[in-house]
Amino acid sequence: MTSPDTPLRITVIGAGVVGCYLGGRLAPHADVTLVGRPHVLDPIRAVGLTVESGEGEGDRLHLPAESLTLAESPESVRRSDVVLVCTKAGSTAAATAEFVPFLRRGSLVVGLQNGLHSADLIRDAVDVAPVIAGVIPFNVARTGPATYRRTSTGEIRLAEHPAAAPLIDVMRRAGLQVRATDDIQAVLHGKVLLNLNNAVQALSGLPLRTELLDHDLRRCVAICQLEAIRVFTAAGVVPRVPLAVPAALLPTIMRLPTPVFRRLATTVVRVDADGTSSMNDDLVRGRPTEIDVLQGKVVKMARRLGMEAPACERMVELVHEAERDGDDRRQWTGDALLAELMRARQRARRQAGKAQSS
Repeated sequence: MTSPDTPLRITVIGAGVVGCYLGGRLAPHADVTLVGRPHVLDPIRAVGLTVESGEGEGDRLHLPAESLTLAESPESVRRSDVVLVCTKAGSTAAATAEFVPFLRRGSLVVGLQNGLHSADLIRDAVDVAPVIAGVIPFNVARTGPATYRRTSTGEIRLAEHPAAAPLIDVMRRAGLQVRATDDIQAVLHGKVLLNLNNAVQALSGLPLRTELLDHDLRRCVAICQLEAIRVFTAAGVVPRVPLAVPAALLPTIMRLPTPVFRRLATTVVRVDADGTSSMNDDLVRGRPTEIDVLQGKVVKMARRLGMEAPACERMVELVHEAERDGDDRRQWTGDALLAELMRARQRARRQAGKAQSS
């Protein structure tokens, strides 16, 4: 266990919105190094790092720059007890290749990215340290040059491993809700189900809370979730979501009339009024999105199983179109996006019918 005299040494690889928020929360209780790009680290060097939860002034934490170690390269993992990998899923392999030469034998590496298999990609390249997967359930927004605000709630889940105990202890002392789980793959699949909303929100351009209270947009999410649940079930996985209902009921809840949904889904709509998804932020900033590890992953799994996921496939196409169009991308209304997904499903049915009759 750690103590004030021997703080846990943590390096955050890929310090973006999630990495900076976690690093800021952990820094009063651990020796934290943020490894990131100059456009993220330079403002912190200038004014320090501020993290907040949106739950009131009392939960706002400011850290002077000197209370953190800030670096553009990952040499600090030479001395780290824990390495938190917070890069985008698509950057996992490249980021891992950069820090592996410096990795200290016996350190714990935790993959905290979206998608189902990011930790597997890390594990493929690491042979001197245990690698586990984790799930960050909440959204974080960069609300100022060096200010990061958690815009929704949720409990961090980490795969059970003896080496994770010191990290869990530090996270709890830092006020983060965290729990070890014996079925992290089920939790990762559940996170994908919830994150299927990211593309719908990003295409609409609406704040998360507004989007979640739009019945047609929720129906778009439900269609994607139904496809994903069928595919996951066929693959032998029962997803677990951090909600008081089974994952299989998510599409039903999303299709409820808005007044009923608002009453029943208080946790889901407990987000900042101006909170958005990371996919929306990527589109705004002209960066590649993670659509290929969300709806795109559902489509790939469906093809391997001889199944179809036409709504998810169309969502992938629409998000890639939005990436290419940049500032000129279409802002989809709920009724228009729902009609687009329904047409995709109808085309798939017609094609399946022709194939059967031929």
